[in-house]
Amino acid sequence: MPIGLRRPPARLVLLLSLAAVTATTSVVFAQQTPLDRLPATALDVRPPSVRVTGEPGRMTIRALPCRSVPGADVRRRIVEVAVQEWGFFGFIILDQTEADEDEFEARRARRGRGWGRADAPRVAASIAGYWSVTPEGRWIVGNQNRAWTGPAGVSARWEYPWSAAFISWVMCEAGWGDARQFQRAVAHHTYIDQAIRAQGVATSRAAYVAHEPGEVAVAPGDLLCTARRPEYRTLAERRRQMGQGARTHCDIVVKADQEAGRFLAIGGNVRGSVSLKILPAVSTPKGLRPVRADEIEGGRAVFAHLSLRSGPAPLEAFDRSPTLRALGCATGPSLAAQRTVAPLMTTDRLACAD
Repeated sequence: MPIGLRRPPARLVLLLSLAAVTATTSVVFAQQTPLDRLPATALDVRPPSVRVTGEPGRMTIRALPCRSVPGADVRRRIVEVAVQEWGFFGFIILDQTEADEDEFEARRARRGRGWGRADAPRVAASIAGYWSVTPEGRWIVGNQNRAWTGPAGVSARWEYPWSAAFISWVMCEAGWGDARQFQRAVAHHTYIDQAIRAQGVATSRAAYVAHEPGEVAVAPGDLLCTARRPEYRTLAERRRQMGQGARTHCDIVVKADQEAGRFLAIGGNVRGSVSLKILPAVSTPKGLRPVRADEIEGGRAVFAHLSLRSGPAPLEAFDRSPTLRALGCATGPSLAAQRTVAPLMTTDRLACAD
């Protein structure tokens, strides 16, 4: 890799320094046996790893286009793509409905931080594939090659947070290939601002429109976003700072569980993995809404709800996703994952695929 690529461009330094944020009141459940991605006959998704070639240390990006899918189908695909990646990383779950800081710290000490270094070789090409769909992805993967050729080898941590890259890849593979629909980026605030600009603009082609939490019902395929610096409490606060850098993080809603009063949301680079969060919710006449900043202690409230403007909400998309139906059929080491995932299902059981 050319010497000139060792130092990131100034704009990229700012974006990457503001790209990721994780809540401080989550609890990591024991990691389960990962589930390999499904064949295309079961779920037509190209693995992120096909977007790169070569071994860590000499990895390069392949220029592959994003999917173009009819808008009515994209919402379900977003959920199914995210769930498959969650399974590939081992069905890690973080419960953010608990706000006991002492208990959180004790559990974190016992259970660690999720995905371990021993698993790094298995997921290296996948994370590089996430990066590949972002404008700066080629530079970032090239720079990571230097880390992989260092003392830690392929177990070296990613130098830059990849949560926004994960969201960008999901949207790319789900069907939002046009930047006018979804602006793929290394920092979440880029597409948050795109959704804010789409408010009230009938001619906008943006896939998402931003709302204050509680304005509209939250549905699978939507995005829920939090912030650390600045610690936004409302969307209006971000609107006043549009275009400026901010440490933000968004997760993909895969289930709005009315009965249990919770959201299930999947995000990338959460404890270094693709993980599922259990988020507290409040029931309203409009449906479930995220908790407000004045209703939660010790955690970070959702400040922005990005609502997907595409098709009806597939309420059963999580429970009936191809990945979880395949998990329901699995035996042996996957039984532990079945026991962990089953309580998240509406029926409290995993159904085996027909």
